[in-house]
Amino acid sequence: MEESRTTAGSSPGGRDRAQAEPEQVRRTIDEAFAAAGSGGFVHAVDIDSGVQFEYGADNPVLLASVFKIPVLVELYARSDEGTVDLSSRLQVQETGRSPGPTGLSVMLDPVDVSLRDLAYWMMSVSDNAATDVLCDLLGIDAINTRMSSLGLKEVRLEGNCQDIYDAFDEELGGADVLHLSGMEAERLRASRVLHIPSATRGTPRSITTLLSMIWRDQAASAEACAAMRRILGLQVWPHRLRSGFPDDTVAVAGKTGTMPFVRNEVGVVEYPDGGRYAVAVFTCPDSLAYANPPADAVIGTVARAAVDHIRATQPTG
Repeated sequence: MEESRTTAGSSPGGRDRAQAEPEQVRRTIDEAFAAAGSGGFVHAVDIDSGVQFEYGADNPVLLASVFKIPVLVELYARSDEGTVDLSSRLQVQETGRSPGPTGLSVMLDPVDVSLRDLAYWMMSVSDNAATDVLCDLLGIDAINTRMSSLGLKEVRLEGNCQDIYDAFDEELGGADVLHLSGMEAERLRASRVLHIPSATRGTPRSITTLLSMIWRDQAASAEACAAMRRILGLQVWPHRLRSGFPDDTVAVAGKTGTMPFVRNEVGVVEYPDGGRYAVAVFTCPDSLAYANPPADAVIGTVARAAVDHIRATQPTG
């Protein structure tokens, strides 16, 4: 069982409400993860009051494609600084693209595209080729430096998407890196890209902090943060987090992350009453199956439990 608790931020009277999580919420999350055949870690925070829910929130986790959010932040911060023109165009050749199941990775011809549209592809369909074009332009070290400057030293990129695939290819003897579900589990678990500290990593709390900064216009300029919020709201696979918030009046923006034994989603949930909550759910299912509906659904289940509890602790009147 993971440690879980609620703490108060800057909201009036919050300190008086700080207390151990009710056993019912703890059981809900424990049982949900167990039923899905997965472990997991959760952090959720009210972006405005700071009231938060913690369930292994400071545990180091594999980011998988969640690392594309720091890439997005670096791109827009550099635009603010005048060193990157988001409307400038690149021609991405058909050869040498990073593998992946979507976007430029599967297109057959050269593509002429702006930097901001590369960012859209990176976030909306998790396009690995678009991501690596931006990583090459911006530099991994610069992205890590930006995260540190924002106080997020726990967020650390160890390479781009191609680096991950190269590591799998090297360690697994030329296996099809896009179809690893038939691999021997223990052999796959030994890969360095699935082990902290050699893998791209963060913590649930560090990612909700980054999301909160984007929603509070603190990660870059107000204009840049608004553009990032728009892109995060255009993800075409919102089913993991959204499954916990099916009401059309509730807006959900986010980013998934998927690797062997890793299934994540992080995002922001916004209610019509003005409540807005950054949520990060990082799971580690036992199954290697790419299609794993229970592991997808548990993300929405535990996210909803966390947000419901936060909303229940808010002052009324």
